[in-house]
Amino acid sequence: MIYEIAELHIQADSHQAFQAAVAEAVPLFKRATGCHAMRLDRTIERPDVYRLIIGWETLETHTVDFRSSADFLEWRRLVGPYFSAPPLVEHTTTVLNGF
Repeated sequence: MIYEIAELHIQADSHQAFQAAVAEAVPLFKRATGCHAMRLDRTIERPDVYRLIIGWETLETHTVDFRSSADFLEWRRLVGPYFSAPPLVEHTTTVLNGF
């Protein structure tokens, strides 16, 4: 499994609406091929910054399958209006799990 970590900068006055839009989008990820987990975290030190962390079966299930789907377009329609900057997306793989 790989993890997509997206840093999302959100307009200061739109946190509740953004969080509601992400909640509305949960079914898009639940039905996405190869999607195993999804969570949204809010940064304490920078309250306008969130991290969307998604577990994908492979890099391609995210970058090819999901990103070329109608559900990806719906995801961006739901949350895109709240971005104050383009998302910063990285993919990671676990090399050590101490617990």
